[in-house]
Amino acid sequence: MTALDPSRPAGAVGVVGTGTMGQGIAQVALVAGHPVRLYDAAPGRAKAAAEAITARLARLVDKGRMSPEDRDTALGRLSPAEELSEFADAILVVEAVLEDLDVKQRLFTALEEIVSADCLLATNTSSLSVTAIGGPLRRPGRFVGLHFFNPAPLLPLVEVVSGFATDVTSATRAYEMARAWGKRPVACADTPGFIVNRIARPFYAEAFAVFEGQGADPATIDAVLRECGGFKMGAFELTDLIGQDVNESVTRSVWESFFNDVKFTPSLAQRRLVESGRLGRKSGHGWYGYGDDQGEQPEPHTAEAAEPPAFVVAEGELGPAAELLTLIREAGIPVREEDEDHGTRLVLPGGGQLALADGQTSVEYRDVVYFDLALDYRAATRIALSASQDTGQRTLREAIGLFQALGKKVSVIGDVPGMIVARTVARLIDLSHDAVAKGVATEEDIDTAMRMGVNYPLGPFEWSRRLGRTWAHSLLDDLHLRDPGGRYAPSLALYRHAYASENRESAP
Repeated sequence: MTALDPSRPAGAVGVVGTGTMGQGIAQVALVAGHPVRLYDAAPGRAKAAAEAITARLARLVDKGRMSPEDRDTALGRLSPAEELSEFADAILVVEAVLEDLDVKQRLFTALEEIVSADCLLATNTSSLSVTAIGGPLRRPGRFVGLHFFNPAPLLPLVEVVSGFATDVTSATRAYEMARAWGKRPVACADTPGFIVNRIARPFYAEAFAVFEGQGADPATIDAVLRECGGFKMGAFELTDLIGQDVNESVTRSVWESFFNDVKFTPSLAQRRLVESGRLGRKSGHGWYGYGDDQGEQPEPHTAEAAEPPAFVVAEGELGPAAELLTLIREAGIPVREEDEDHGTRLVLPGGGQLALADGQTSVEYRDVVYFDLALDYRAATRIALSASQDTGQRTLREAIGLFQALGKKVSVIGDVPGMIVARTVARLIDLSHDAVAKGVATEEDIDTAMRMGVNYPLGPFEWSRRLGRTWAHSLLDDLHLRDPGGRYAPSLALYRHAYASENRESAP
């Protein structure tokens, strides 16, 4: 029986574990019309959790988002449970306890002796294997992952995770139940990190790598990700919000689960931050300081005003940055277009070149400045430029002045191949293609998960289509040549995706 079956009252839902996630999941099921029973092994916690849920529903009434009558009806269905035996008639039991494999296995082994044969058993784990948790069960086919995101009552995404032994019918029931609760479920296989925590690793890793390589400071990297890349938060401020220990633990778990795959290697700088006790907002200090005694927060590097160039020459197509030519003309700067087969760049009056980040470095050329990828060049309020010690000062000033004439703040960073946004987006696209090729999830579900789970401005496949089939592969291939440890090696899936659009010839 799924939730809100019109033919009969909704079945009872049991929730084990009454921390933040347990309370949130219980509230979701309660508001959806289920009788909900809360259990916690610690005496008194289930009752305290019920009181906390009561208070939250009262706040919903105060805000006009719930009627007093609906609140009272819902609360009439909520009850603390003193024993697991009170779950005997439940149609679903969701666990949200300590992330400890042995604890979870023992819990579900006990539940299996209590619940009915058609009761779904679900874990809200974010880091452990669903297959491993359900391994000791006699009937692992009814065991599934239901990974809610915090706060569960507000965030719509639920990852429905099928373990190795999960029956298709069980996964379908769990999926439909989550949808009946008003959530947006996505289906995925039991892989380290599931969808969101697997695909999102480069968002943090590449920001940390730029910082560790002395390419830019945290405030500048965050500003570029927000104001150029369109992300709601930068990687440093977001991990301060999540908690450095929590974020680093997830990264380490995914890395270890993939047998120390270099693509998921944790950040040494973040490890040192955790070791120092600077865990972010909750400790008063992380990448940034918090509290009244912290003084002024660091500002992103912003270049001083420079004169715009008298003209630019466009050689070849600018690809994802083609909109810049329109913006330059609108700013009153003449654009001369030359059809060149060998370049996709702007030539400045002093003879220097301005090119979209492509995975190469400025030091490889006599006089070039790279500019970063933007989600929307018209809407972007900041652009990052990358230059080397061999870049002429006139070229750099002309590049700065050009983007300032377009109304953008300019941040000059070090000679970083792939810069900030471009290398991050390329790696997100690569991991997403690899995940689809390995049966983790569909393209649609990955895009949905990344938009709703971590609030990305576009899903990775939406970005891939916008940037072109070969863009990510080309950039990562360039990066891999310059950093050949394997971190940037394009996946076979991305290679196939890019090659399928290029010069398909008959077999010899």
